[in-house]
Amino acid sequence: MRYKNVNLEGLACHLPENVVTSGDLEQRLAPIYDRLKLPYGRLEMMSGIKERRFWDKGVFPSQVASKAGEKVIQASGIDRKEIGCLINASVCRDFLEPATASLVHNSLKLQPDTLVFDISNACLGVLNGMVHVANMIELGQIRAGLIVAGENGGPLVDTTINNLLGRPDLTRNEIKSSFASLTIGSAAVGVLLVHKDLSKSNHSLLGGFGRAATQFNDLCRGNDETGAGSESWSPLMNTDAETMMHEGCKLAGDTWDAAKKVLGWTSDDVSHVFCHQVGQMHRKLLYETLGLDPAKDFSTLEILGNSGAASLPSTLAFGVEKGCLKPGDKAALLGIGSGLNSLMLGVEW
Repeated sequence: MRYKNVNLEGLACHLPENVVTSGDLEQRLAPIYDRLKLPYGRLEMMSGIKERRFWDKGVFPSQVASKAGEKVIQASGIDRKEIGCLINASVCRDFLEPATASLVHNSLKLQPDTLVFDISNACLGVLNGMVHVANMIELGQIRAGLIVAGENGGPLVDTTINNLLGRPDLTRNEIKSSFASLTIGSAAVGVLLVHKDLSKSNHSLLGGFGRAATQFNDLCRGNDETGAGSESWSPLMNTDAETMMHEGCKLAGDTWDAAKKVLGWTSDDVSHVFCHQVGQMHRKLLYETLGLDPAKDFSTLEILGNSGAASLPSTLAFGVEKGCLKPGDKAALLGIGSGLNSLMLGVEW
């Protein structure tokens, strides 16, 4: 993927007000911790996550995705009539049918000739959506496109804790497959891409590369992704976190090598790196594998946890808000998701 006419015009992150610490989750798991003599503080120590955020009960992905979408439209100053494609790319969806993007499209009052659909690819959804929109802009099919994601991690964490508490014979080893679920948080994000002739920012999306290692599709599996705001939604996820970390980083290394060739970059050319936020051990191994300076990493892991497809773009939005990117800086967006799939994009600010 190589683009000459696509600009990253806007980013917006919308967050829940409810803050839940790793210590709060451990207190809910106290009967298990005490019975198995697990040390308190291990969740934060192992993951690096101090806190994450959850929506109020009854909040649906489309509602928060719409707020993030409206936020990015207003901030960019782009006429919403220019938006020729809307993609909802979150793991969480309101319903099996219709597409959650349909609800967002109606909420944002976009044009009836806008293309409207969902993309689902675990934590890579937003980056995949960016590639679809960028391709359409490059081909001259649309002048602007909006990608949104509203992730609702609270029900997954609640169901995981209740499931663990309901198993009196649970062992230390059996807890491992549920550990990743306790790192999940919630967030909503909007990403606006436009043709360079429409742009006021001149932040160029240069292109990138994607690779797959789908022989590892069984390392992280969830049982349900729809109805992500209903009172009855009870998702569960089983993850072989250690194997996924090692195989994911291997895949990321191959993807980064290919992406650098496409972009004409070396690792030294990169000014800042924005990764999918998984955990501190994953981040350490990732930077070692890719040969990138960890000092170039911008992290939200400590305060947001892993917010699915909203994770990387939210982190980028935070970085932009804090002014860490200057004109001419090269930013690497390093995405990876269960499946396993990896997609890495380059932006010149």
